[in-house]
Amino acid sequence: MTVRRPGPTVRVRVTELRGDGERTREDRLATEEPLEIRLAWPGAAARRVWVTMRTPGHDFELAAGYAVHDGLADRDLLRGVAYCTDEDLTPRQELNVVTVTLGGRPLQDPGERHGRFGAGSACGVCGKDSIEEVLALPRAAPWADRLPADDVVRLLPERLRAAQTVFARTGGVHAAGLFDAEGAPLVVREDVGRHNAVDKASGARLLAGHDPAAACLVVSGRAGFELVQKAVAVGHGCLVAVGAPSSLAVDLARDAGLGLYGFTSEERVVRYA
Repeated sequence: MTVRRPGPTVRVRVTELRGDGERTREDRLATEEPLEIRLAWPGAAARRVWVTMRTPGHDFELAAGYAVHDGLADRDLLRGVAYCTDEDLTPRQELNVVTVTLGGRPLQDPGERHGRFGAGSACGVCGKDSIEEVLALPRAAPWADRLPADDVVRLLPERLRAAQTVFARTGGVHAAGLFDAEGAPLVVREDVGRHNAVDKASGARLLAGHDPAAACLVVSGRAGFELVQKAVAVGHGCLVAVGAPSSLAVDLARDAGLGLYGFTSEERVVRYA
């Protein structure tokens, strides 16, 4: 039986309730399905390191970006990403399991940092110890090139919004984009998970053979610790958020030398680091 690859949106019938009555119509929802990420390297069988709920599409980019952001690999160590074809998987499951293959041992033991197979915004990290742990992970050198001027920074969320095609149809996904110092987009990705959107953006650059670091990472929501961690891991110059940062995000950005902006709109922006 042929299984159709799930797309980023699905059609549903809904009832819209208004003050003047109700009507039934078709709507679109952002697709949400699990993705299991496995890691393999010479002499080691593929092992599960993460499971995340994601919007299908750009799965290989998500897996590659995740591996680099979380300190398991760098772009020189990545050899490929493929859907898993284990005989015990159903055709539908095969589309939800990917294996990242490395050319050598991972930069850190996956068993030590990845004992759990899921995470959220409240993942149990703790203050200064967490910052020191992140700064000790294998990561790229800090950004040393030009950064966008303040008037360019204020325009970036609207430029990100213009590329959010899935959001335009569903209103239900986050976005992350990489931009150069002039404010030109390099890549924009969307996902129900804001962390996944960032992974996809970096992964797109990695799999295209480019340095994942950019002058600016722009996100459609708030700037939490985990997003700053991902920006630091690959050496972005700054992180621009539409919403507010958290206290730990600001601490990490300042310690790492990452520019951090919040409440960004055409009218104003607040710089935190």
